[in-house]
Amino acid sequence: MGSLLYAVRHPAVLREVMTSSRSNSTLGSFSDQRTYELYSKIAEGGMGAVYRANQLGEAEFRKDVALKMIRPRFSNNSEFVRLFISEAKLVADLVHENIVQVYHLGRTEGQYFIAMEFVDGVNLQHFMTTHQQQSSALDIDLGAFIISRICRGLEYAHNKADREGRPLTIVHRDVSPRNILINYEGVVKLTDFGIAKAARIMEQREGRVLMGKAAYMSPEQAEGGQTDRRSDLFSLGVVAYELLTDHQLFLDKDINKALEKVKKAEIPDPRQFRSDLTDDLTAILMKALQRDREDRYQTAGEMGEALEYYMYHNRYGPTNVTLGNYMKKVFLGIENPQPGFERLTVVMDARQKTGEGGTTVKISTSRLKDIEN
Repeated sequence: MGSLLYAVRHPAVLREVMTSSRSNSTLGSFSDQRTYELYSKIAEGGMGAVYRANQLGEAEFRKDVALKMIRPRFSNNSEFVRLFISEAKLVADLVHENIVQVYHLGRTEGQYFIAMEFVDGVNLQHFMTTHQQQSSALDIDLGAFIISRICRGLEYAHNKADREGRPLTIVHRDVSPRNILINYEGVVKLTDFGIAKAARIMEQREGRVLMGKAAYMSPEQAEGGQTDRRSDLFSLGVVAYELLTDHQLFLDKDINKALEKVKKAEIPDPRQFRSDLTDDLTAILMKALQRDREDRYQTAGEMGEALEYYMYHNRYGPTNVTLGNYMKKVFLGIENPQPGFERLTVVMDARQKTGEGGTTVKISTSRLKDIEN
């Protein structure tokens, strides 16, 4: 895992709250200390970074988590902080195998962070790059399986309602290879709902602010227009096309040119790049990539069912186990892993650095700058 970078600690408080007429369903509440030890940086972008960390508890309890933290210089940007907080609130109740779960939104010394599920694996961009470097074509059924799992995660998110039963109308708006993760057990997960649109959170910001990765946008998103769940399906179609053919449809160094390609560029038959694609799978890709959203799949569930029928209607197609064994072989160098196999990770306990009586360091803005530099 690497050496301890620093830790986040919140003050410990314990209190009991009596029920009241205003909250007659409340039995009580309490606050418990949360301490996070940060070990390594997983990823970083222009506005924040993600770290691998341990959440500590009583009796030497440890849990692997990922911490997403705003860069210090953006902590005073009210609009960015609003989006960051909105992401945490939006996905707090999204609990699905194919979505990275959020555990906690916190703030320390004025700096916000989100604690979320740690995915021990690689993102889809790294997955594809590795196959390119090895000059190896991905098995078509495995590629279809990966996309089908994201369909199921999107189906759940798109249909999610709030606690009063009102639809949240979530649209991810950034379905792209870096936001799709695959762990070494073969579970595929969608992450980073940071620019997701929910009707009551994003208000009417569309058309004023263009957000998302240009080469994976839907035509309506590239136009700056209103988006709905079908926008995510076009983006997923772009990802699927690239995964299965190793051809990027709309990528361009010039963002404006990439947006024009999204809106107008010809989408070639994928069999031009991979002749062994079946007619059925080709039809699925091309339907997802229809520029008129009325001609696309109307729901992620519909697209997922089409992919699953393709994989399973006349044969035994891939499962999480199939993909997990493949991940272990390609990325860990392990052939034919035995049932119950777990990847061993060398962990340096903080006590080895500080001693049994060592102190836990509070996070500070200056310390974060030192680490990022």
